[in-house]
Amino acid sequence: MKKYRSYRGNVGKVALNLLERNFMATRPNEKWVTDVTEFHLHGEKLYLSPVLDLYNGEIIVYNVKSRPVYELVSEMLDLAFERLPERHSLILHSDQGWYYQMA
Repeated sequence: MKKYRSYRGNVGKVALNLLERNFMATRPNEKWVTDVTEFHLHGEKLYLSPVLDLYNGEIIVYNVKSRPVYELVSEMLDLAFERLPERHSLILHSDQGWYYQMA
C-alpha cells in the first residue's frame, strides 16, 4: 500500500511560518491548523480536510471527498472563514502542500 503524499513542490505562494511550533493558543480563533489525511474505509479511499482550533481542540469545519482535489480544501476554507468574527487576528497553519499554495 502506498502512502498518500500531496507534496508537489512550490506551485504557488508559500507563506512564512508564523506559528514556529508554538501550538498553544490563549483564545478562540487565534490559531487554527489544517491538513489533508487519507483514510481507507471498506476498500475505498477517502480524504479528510479538517480545521482544528488550537485553543480548545475544537474541529471548526471539515470536508470529505473521494479524491484529493483542490475543492476538498477550498470548500473547507470557505466554510471555516464564514465562522470568523469580522475583526480577528487568526493564524492558519498548514503543511504548505499544493492545496494551500493556490491563490
